[in-house]
Amino acid sequence: MTSILSAPVLCVLAGMLLAAPAMAQDKEIIVYNAQHESLAKEWAAGFTRDTGIKVTLRNGSDSEFSNQIVAEGKASPADVFLTENSPAMTQVEQAGLFAQVDPDTLALVEDQYRPSSGQWIGIAARSTVFAYNKTKLTEDQLPKSLLDLADPQWKGRWGASPSGPDFQAIVSALLQLKGEEVTAGWLKAMKANFKAYRGNNTVLKAVNTGEIDGGIIYHYYWFGDRARTAENSNEVELHYFRNGDPGAFVSISGGGVLASSKHPQEAQAFLKWIVGKAGQQVLRDGTSYEYTVGKGEASNAGLVPLEDLQAPKIDPHTLNSRKVTDLMTDAGLL
Repeated sequence: MTSILSAPVLCVLAGMLLAAPAMAQDKEIIVYNAQHESLAKEWAAGFTRDTGIKVTLRNGSDSEFSNQIVAEGKASPADVFLTENSPAMTQVEQAGLFAQVDPDTLALVEDQYRPSSGQWIGIAARSTVFAYNKTKLTEDQLPKSLLDLADPQWKGRWGASPSGPDFQAIVSALLQLKGEEVTAGWLKAMKANFKAYRGNNTVLKAVNTGEIDGGIIYHYYWFGDRARTAENSNEVELHYFRNGDPGAFVSISGGGVLASSKHPQEAQAFLKWIVGKAGQQVLRDGTSYEYTVGKGEASNAGLVPLEDLQAPKIDPHTLNSRKVTDLMTDAGLL
């Protein structure tokens, strides 16, 4: 028997159908983003496409946002924090401002690419390298270890960008692996030996022009330049220290949900999407040239595989950004 719905019931059903997508669109999370803006925009757009949840990005640097979050405390408007390096995540974690990451999300990333605490998770990775001018150095002349750059023979021949979070993360790894005495001594020798630049791209350019023989940067600056015009890298090759050396440190970009988030379910879903197949494929196919960290997810085919880097084993949870800045300040580097 055919039933006929009354006009009021039809109106209610129609209203429910119209309201469903509108409700999804009404959901919005705020992300403090210190990752590459272009990458974060792709992640946000893909997540919104798949879930209907809007993402508002506020862009800045690792330390800028970590300090801001600590200052804002429970009043922070942010739902999610994304970084390029892990020390800024540790700062927020130590202030007790992160929620625990959902277990299903943690399971998507290998143990070595996330902290043991589970308070945040790795979303991408980058390798420390020694970029060198191939017309000035042969392979047998390259430093065997990051620590070799403290030798007087390297005076005036190498450079770095000490004021940036990238280099400070590398020093954090050195501190964790070799201790305070060795790190302080190396930084003092660095002050005497190196040339300071502002930004890793500037270091790369100086190496390319022969202003310095080599410099400590992350791998993706070279890959990004090569993929464009190669004007700042055509005379540059990359040396990977390997052998568990501090110079083989792989820095983890982090993502975490703030305990004060007003939209914790949506924030956790965003984090899970980033480290899941869809988000990691954006990383693989994009132009950031960072490594994927999701289980079973391949990185850009042009990169040296993560497993071949022989990186030292470091729990990102243990990296101490405040101690590093104190040591670098004492050495006259900041």
